[in-house]
Amino acid sequence: MGFFKNSVLTFNVFKGILARDRKLIIPNVKLLVTNKASNRFNFMQITTPLLELNNLTKKYSSLIAVNSISLKLIKGKVYGLLGPNGSGKSTTLGMVLNVINPTSGDFKWYGGKLTTHQALQKIGAIIERPNFYPYMTAKQNLILICKIKQCSVASIKEQLQLVGLWDRRDSKFNTFSLGMKQRLAIAAALVNKPELLILDEPTNGLDPEGILQIRKLIKKIAGLGTTILLASHLLDEVEKVCTDVIVLKDGVKYYEGPVNEMSQSYGYFEIASESEKTLLTFLEKHPCIGEIQKVNNFLKATLIDIIDTEEFFKESQKAGLNLSHFSKKKPSLEERFLSLTQINKNETPTD
Repeated sequence: MGFFKNSVLTFNVFKGILARDRKLIIPNVKLLVTNKASNRFNFMQITTPLLELNNLTKKYSSLIAVNSISLKLIKGKVYGLLGPNGSGKSTTLGMVLNVINPTSGDFKWYGGKLTTHQALQKIGAIIERPNFYPYMTAKQNLILICKIKQCSVASIKEQLQLVGLWDRRDSKFNTFSLGMKQRLAIAAALVNKPELLILDEPTNGLDPEGILQIRKLIKKIAGLGTTILLASHLLDEVEKVCTDVIVLKDGVKYYEGPVNEMSQSYGYFEIASESEKTLLTFLEKHPCIGEIQKVNNFLKATLIDIIDTEEFFKESQKAGLNLSHFSKKKPSLEERFLSLTQINKNETPTD
């Protein structure tokens, strides 16, 4: 990094670096502070993953609970670890939290700069149901948590206010509703001011109001700069709360990336004609049509390329088709999830 001497760059062309409008773009470097007048910068942060998994595997005899999972968590995002019950979500979390020993593969925190023990001091986690002393108050329970975590009690008020329980700080835990217990658990996970908050099915068993409160709270915590890893089997929850998603099923990772890209596709036509046989022949020969399925009284023709709806309709007329139903649709996140996880098990899911 010698060319950063005096924080001044004077260059025309340098491999891997682009200067444009007094902004500097460098791969794997996040520019945090710039000085527009002098084109200087005062601080940079290398975007090292908070957590990186490399072919992490867990076997129980002949059962493969987690099958060679690799992924990265970058600071500042809200990740959804999405999958049905038994997909390997809790087992994966257990391994990175040092509760379960991996069979093979490895993981590293902060690019390997910290041991797991050191990293856990920067993490807050709620695995399974909240567990506190029932006859102690909310505040007393959090003081005890601070002693266990060996952190200051100074943030207790702040965290109870954040989760909306400061007014109930002197109430015993056994008087709390399930939603309040879950919010207290989140406060307990935050007392050490973690950089990463791990939540395992945080809305399980809650009523609609409780679910809404937890989702709003997660967004609020993320807005304060905390990275979040949320394990859930609820598609709706991941879509509403998360920026990125990791899809698991039967211990296998099927997708990793932004939530909005998971459901992106060219869409599909929902189409019907008086002569279904002629329509099927037309669709099978069309270069923009991939898979064709019979759904109720329509044919679902999946698009594999961009085509204008009006143009396609004109093509169908030229082919002598009289369409009785024709509409273009985009697959929902649920449809995309099912599509991803129904990949033939002999095939390797793509990253």
